[in-house]
Amino acid sequence: MTSADRSDAFVEFDHVQKSYDGETLVVKDLNLSIPKGEFLTMLGPSGSGKTTCLMMLAGFETATHGEIRLDGQPINNIPPHKRGIGMVFQNYALFPHMSVAENLAFPLEVRKMGKSEREAKVRRALDMVQMGEFGNRRPAQLSGGQQQRIALARALVFEPELVLMDEPLGALDKQLREHMQFEIKHISDNLGITVVYVTHDQTEALTMSDRVAVFDDGRIQQLAPPDELYESPQNSFVAQFIGENNTLEGTVQEINNGVALVRLDGGELVDAVPVNVSEPGERTRVSIRPERVEFLPDRLSPDAHTLDAEVLEFIYMGDIFRTRLRVAGRDDFIMKSRNAPDQVRLKPGERIKIGWEPSDCRALDA
Repeated sequence: MTSADRSDAFVEFDHVQKSYDGETLVVKDLNLSIPKGEFLTMLGPSGSGKTTCLMMLAGFETATHGEIRLDGQPINNIPPHKRGIGMVFQNYALFPHMSVAENLAFPLEVRKMGKSEREAKVRRALDMVQMGEFGNRRPAQLSGGQQQRIALARALVFEPELVLMDEPLGALDKQLREHMQFEIKHISDNLGITVVYVTHDQTEALTMSDRVAVFDDGRIQQLAPPDELYESPQNSFVAQFIGENNTLEGTVQEINNGVALVRLDGGELVDAVPVNVSEPGERTRVSIRPERVEFLPDRLSPDAHTLDAEVLEFIYMGDIFRTRLRVAGRDDFIMKSRNAPDQVRLKPGERIKIGWEPSDCRALDA
């Protein structure tokens, strides 16, 4: 799962395992290289091992096996405060009895920095997150979004080369969370720092990251840039976990010229790109994104296989129309279409034919 050359690796997990009870592995043989300046997100459901990896990198957990290196140096036995890593947590972890400026000055005092240098760095970090006027306030006098900005500034104040963020936006409302996603991304790009970010929010991962490592069951299921992850999932778990996805069960009939002909369990035929199926007779789960489903004949190639569909529900969502269909015996098939002037608004009970380009559909593991 290593996609950066070892010589380029700034952060490196080398055959890392973690067990809390000596029997069950929470992290299973993790190999991961992160180059300097990359924004890498560890994404996965609860219990998938992503936070454990972050905590081992921070030094709050110890690897059971394997080695973690930072800038070429092994750090397994170096305590957290000597690793020079910035941390941002979901609960902010600000000192309530200190002012904002004192909170930011604390990591500088620990590093034995002089008073004038401390004050200059605190001012710079507060300005970076547009909180320059709030230095004298206590955390309790700030909103959740303001506290999160201060937590971010404190992680950046001593100019670390690596910043770790553990679900830092989880407590914020949707609008503020989306604003902070862009804010954090801009700051990390401007400073050129390396960021390892943990979240279970797929949209957040796709919005912010240079690459995303999708975790499940203690392993990286796929490591790729956001567009590749969404457009070309390598297995059924990634396809289901990233964004919205329609799946239909079937059996591979034949594979020719990079196209798999799949007979669905209801007897219908569809074309798909064979991803992790290789021969006729294999069971497969066909995966198609809702926005790639078409029902207007002029948007489909003449030789495309089509499926009969019944409209069950039409939902107007402003920028898009969301239509729930009964397709191949399933009542949860979703089609999304852009709210364009010429777009048709379908009505429940209508019967239509749907299809897609074979390149948009993937035959994955069953």
